[in-house]
Amino acid sequence: MNKEQKNAVLTLKTAKGQIEAAISMIEEGRYCVDVSNQIIAALGLLKRANLLILRQHMEHCVKEAFENNRGSEKIDEIIDILSKMTGK
Repeated sequence: MNKEQKNAVLTLKTAKGQIEAAISMIEEGRYCVDVSNQIIAALGLLKRANLLILRQHMEHCVKEAFENNRGSEKIDEIIDILSKMTGK
């Protein structure tokens, strides 16, 4: 596992903890705005983990694909991911 992957796993584990905390907060009847803030924090961590994984993909898989004249398929993958991230 490389540095980006290790950081992504740590970030995802932190997000998991925040999601579990949000669930507990709802079950305990905590203030809705506090729950929402917890969910927003988890979303931010999920986005960060995704960027770490995409960075790893770009630095390794995409780079290798271009070195072997298969770059266009990797560009298509990245465009597909970006369109999912932006909802377009």
